[in-house]
Amino acid sequence: MPTTPLLSRRQAMLTGAALPFAGALLPAAAQASAPQLGPSMAQINRFKLGGFEVTALLAGTRKVPEPHKIFGLNVDDADFAKVSAQNFLPTAAAQFFFTPTLVNTGKELVLFDTGLNAAGITGALQAAGYRPDQVDVVVLTHMHPDHIGGMMADKAATFPKARYVTGRVEFDFYAKANNKLFDANVRPFADKMTYVEDGGTVAPGITAIFAPGHTPGHMAYHIESEGHGLLITADTANHYVWSLGYPDWEVSFDADKAEAAKTRRKIFGMLASDKMAFIGYHMPFPAMGYVETMGTGFRYVAASYQMML
Repeated sequence: MPTTPLLSRRQAMLTGAALPFAGALLPAAAQASAPQLGPSMAQINRFKLGGFEVTALLAGTRKVPEPHKIFGLNVDDADFAKVSAQNFLPTAAAQFFFTPTLVNTGKELVLFDTGLNAAGITGALQAAGYRPDQVDVVVLTHMHPDHIGGMMADKAATFPKARYVTGRVEFDFYAKANNKLFDANVRPFADKMTYVEDGGTVAPGITAIFAPGHTPGHMAYHIESEGHGLLITADTANHYVWSLGYPDWEVSFDADKAEAAKTRRKIFGMLASDKMAFIGYHMPFPAMGYVETMGTGFRYVAASYQMML
């Protein structure tokens, strides 16, 4: 006598639950399917920080192949693949994010970095409800193309009413470097530029922190209002696992790889100790999270609703 295989308890429950609605799920013969609309991503993330308002701006994103040629230059393929697998990351390609940050102090609108190009940053500003001519201060954390690319549009200043701030070490290095993009996009603003050192003030509540290695004068910035703090780490780490998680892994973009590793340990060690949130320019958007120590490195914990409370 033929036997019928027994359904598992889970299958039976699912099958039974579906039966009353089976007729309702059948489409009409002439009904067309809804069109696929393509992937989407929010372009801004805004939150309160004491009396300040902070907005992370997604000014661009792109897929980059063969990330092991960029991250972990001093580790072998097997170690890179193991760490990637543990974090559910493919090794064939990585997604890069470019996230300038806008801080509205109530007195000034301060923009940290300008993205790859003027179109990207102005589009992100528009999504945030601002115009480029409303920006009062532009702070350049360092002079790499994806941070100064939006300074000019058709040879005109993207932020016509702004004053400009950067680190003295960084500006002086690139002023002597024969760098075409720096010469085109930053040098024209030299007479409007204010230079800060470690501990210098951009505006009340905004303090510069010298964070060299990625570039000679790379800066991070501490934002504080009414006892609430946030660190803008810029490119201290370029990836939440392959750079932040493993601070001694060498990154091709870092000018001084040993100094960059030392800075990562200092900055992210401080964040882990203080349990302070940070925005990282290349972290997965909305680019904000926390850090905890893990083994000999760190673990990135993406922010969720903390800033809503």
